[in-house]
Amino acid sequence: MTERRPPPPASRPARPHAGVELLFLRDEDMRQAQMLMTQACRGFSSLLDPLLEEMQIGHAHQRILQFVKNEPDISVGALLDILSITKQSMARALHDLLRRGLVHQHTSSRDRRMRLLRLTDAGYEMERRLFERQRDVVLRVYREAGGPAVEGFRRVMRGLIEESRNMARHRDAQAPGQTQRSRE
Repeated sequence: MTERRPPPPASRPARPHAGVELLFLRDEDMRQAQMLMTQACRGFSSLLDPLLEEMQIGHAHQRILQFVKNEPDISVGALLDILSITKQSMARALHDLLRRGLVHQHTSSRDRRMRLLRLTDAGYEMERRLFERQRDVVLRVYREAGGPAVEGFRRVMRGLIEESRNMARHRDAQAPGQTQRSRE
């Protein structure tokens, strides 16, 4: 005689049929996600265009200000790794920010070869104005989406960031002759 299992408790919803919860993993859905992310990134960045033009800076400048604000005393090499831009682009934008008195650069007390970055008061003010432009849009969208959707979005974004960092580390490990110090 086969043993009969009791039905699941009423408080727990019945489990969907096998695979139903994975329908969003189809190629057509992956292509849609790719298109949505591309359009969202482009649109989100373009929100800043009028303000960047007024401030006479570019998107690379804005990203430097953003990351230096969120991580004071970040090394130039670490910032370069995060932004994934060329040394030339970084050097141009950083030199401009230093010249304009928006970023301060100093030498690390632990390693004299390491240059650390910090925003000046003028840099904080500029970064704050840029942040507020995008914050207002994110705030509206977050409110409409609700808490669970926001948490899901954060998990997806963190996963994508981690995947891209892992791929970059693997790529860097394959490239002979480039060390962490050579990027600082």
